[in-house]
Amino acid sequence: MDLAPLVDAVASSRRMVVLTGAGMGLASGIPTFRGTDPDAVWAHDVMELGTRAYFERNPVGSWRWYRSRFANLGAAEPNAGHHALVALERWQRSRGRELLLVTQNIDGLHRRAGSEALVEVHGRSDRVRCPRRGCPHASPAGSLAAADFDWAAFDAAPGEGTLPRCPACGAAVRAHVLWFDEAYVDHRDYQFERAIRAFRAADLILYVGTSFAVGITAAALDAGGVQWTIDPGEAAAPVGVEVLRAAQEAALPALVAAVAIRVRGLGPEAE
Repeated sequence: MDLAPLVDAVASSRRMVVLTGAGMGLASGIPTFRGTDPDAVWAHDVMELGTRAYFERNPVGSWRWYRSRFANLGAAEPNAGHHALVALERWQRSRGRELLLVTQNIDGLHRRAGSEALVEVHGRSDRVRCPRRGCPHASPAGSLAAADFDWAAFDAAPGEGTLPRCPACGAAVRAHVLWFDEAYVDHRDYQFERAIRAFRAADLILYVGTSFAVGITAAALDAGGVQWTIDPGEAAAPVGVEVLRAAQEAALPALVAAVAIRVRGLGPEAE
């Protein structure tokens, strides 16, 4: 693992964006979407299940799938890579520089690890919202804490009668996530415009654990400039993106340590 070129890029960056995907959570026990791990979600009918159209047609089936998916998140803890990105963010800030973390993941692990300059561009598993436009708990700005609803009743007997419902209008709530047949601008929580501004201003974009198969990575690639990806697989990176072939949970802590040595500016207080 030759870190030197990436260390140079990070050490000199003044406006850095890190964009993480499902590969970030694999070391925390969360299956990827398009990865090669046996439990990869992409092996199933996610293009049908992860849509607004499916929810409208079968809200019970939609929530049964999401409840099984979210069950894997309860015991997951941030891994070494999550913590390394927190240290990197604090180091950048301490030197008057910027780091924005844009994640495709809905698991909340970056937030739990301590990342503050964070865009959860695909939504959050711990929130729900009303599907009825115009309701205060719906798009473009409304959402509710998932923990405030009685999920035990639905999990025990999934059906129309046990679906959690919006306290304002009575509609069955939906997952607070970006579905495949929706747009990034559909909800303010996705902070899509903030991510785009950061991509355009960045002097370094670092991708971690993404397959470059969604719209947000296309937007980042369009920004150009110096771009790197950390990827343990063999898939070719997009043109113009340099590759570090390594598992992120090993590469990111090593990167932060190497940058600290290089600039001697990251002390134990940033861990």
